[in-house]
Amino acid sequence: MPSLSRLRVVALLNASAGTIERQGDKTLREALVSAFEKHEVSAVLEFLPGAELRSAAERARQQAVAGKIDAVVVGGGDGSIRTVASVLVGSDVPLGILPLGTLNHFAKDLRIPLFVDGAVAVIASREKSYVDVGELNGEIFINNSSIGIYPYLVVERERRRRRRRLSKWTAMALALPRVLRHLPVFQLTIRIQGLVEPCRSPCVFIGNNEYRLTVPAFGRRDSLDRGELCVYVAKVQSRFWPAYRSIFGRLDQQRDLRTFKGGAADISSQRNWLLVAFDGEVETVRSPLHYRTRPGALRVFSPVHNAR
Repeated sequence: MPSLSRLRVVALLNASAGTIERQGDKTLREALVSAFEKHEVSAVLEFLPGAELRSAAERARQQAVAGKIDAVVVGGGDGSIRTVASVLVGSDVPLGILPLGTLNHFAKDLRIPLFVDGAVAVIASREKSYVDVGELNGEIFINNSSIGIYPYLVVERERRRRRRRLSKWTAMALALPRVLRHLPVFQLTIRIQGLVEPCRSPCVFIGNNEYRLTVPAFGRRDSLDRGELCVYVAKVQSRFWPAYRSIFGRLDQQRDLRTFKGGAADISSQRNWLLVAFDGEVETVRSPLHYRTRPGALRVFSPVHNAR
């Protein structure tokens, strides 16, 4: 592409994302228009309900394949990014990220700035990386998937938010004691790298690449392109303290976890259906769970030091 031509993008913005709800779409729209103009990117902005992101991403992908735009941008949290990424994965259409959610794990691991001008500058740089995604029974995830405590917490958190107008953090804090009291221990069989491991556990966490488990970088990933899944199985000696230690970044890998690595993993359960989280969103999935990595399947704009 000639260096003087403007990058053309469609920016799909989840209207219920945390930053948009706090600032208001008018204020954010003005900031985005200013940032895209400053960095000489031609952008069409679409503020959408979360339920319409996938269909909008499919239309934008068709535009990119037809050569009408150069990239698709998503604004929102990790769930919104996952939705749009699942449409673009394997297509080579670049994905730009505006971290407008509450936690923004994927953007942080890519070292994308968390403020609008910096995130737009990354897109305008045209520097790209090919990163891995995880897949569960055909569904994509960009960060992680889990069984046990986290999906149960999300369900209980949202139940409390429906009953009372609470913030996510307040509802989560109130939900935690109840979930820990009633959380079941799951009887699972994990097949990975030729191993067959029976496990009893209150929580299994499957990472798209390896997560740090020590402070100060607890919960971060150093790389998104190693082509592996990391499966962390909480030991069953106590369903309470590993959960609390993980919240405060105090997990001890030897004491609290069993860890497995590989390109694919099958997890079967005595239960026919399991509550499973994908990047913070929860679904009921039929057992067995077939996980695999898809190395380099997603093309993203990222800072120079992340680009291959």
